Amino acid sequence: MSSIDQLTINAYLETDYIVSGGFVMRVGIANESLRMLYKKYQTSNGTFITAYNPFGKENSEAANAANQAELKMDLSKRNLTFFDGVGKHPYGNWPAEPSFFVLGLSLEAAKQLGKKYNQNAIVWCGADAIPELLLLR
Repeated sequence: MSSIDQLTINAYLETDYIVSGGFVMRVGIANESLRMLYKKYQTSNGTFITAYNPFGKENSEAANAANQAELKMDLSKRNLTFFDGVGKHPYGNWPAEPSFFVLGLSLEAAKQLGKKYNQNAIVWCGADAIPELLLLR
């Protein structure tokens, strides 16, 4: 059982996870663009992650930007391929959150990174190219 309320979980499930380069991922829907990206970069997984708004609480823009810059440094230090992205609810009033789509990060490492940045959830994409919401608390 998660400590995240159901309305928040529903919002995550409805969110558009937009990857720079022009494709949108939705939880539970296979994504052909994602399959092609895997093939191009010879990997079989990806993670959509942000450092914005820890625990789903609105943070200041300055604090969010600092957290996101630290996450970018973490990803760069690991020599991972990643793309800018944004998580945007299609009709909600929550601000869009700058994010990263990271290729080749193991599931366990992705969870640990999400927890390091106090995130409620990450979106994990396995070899089937079907994005999955993974709750972290």
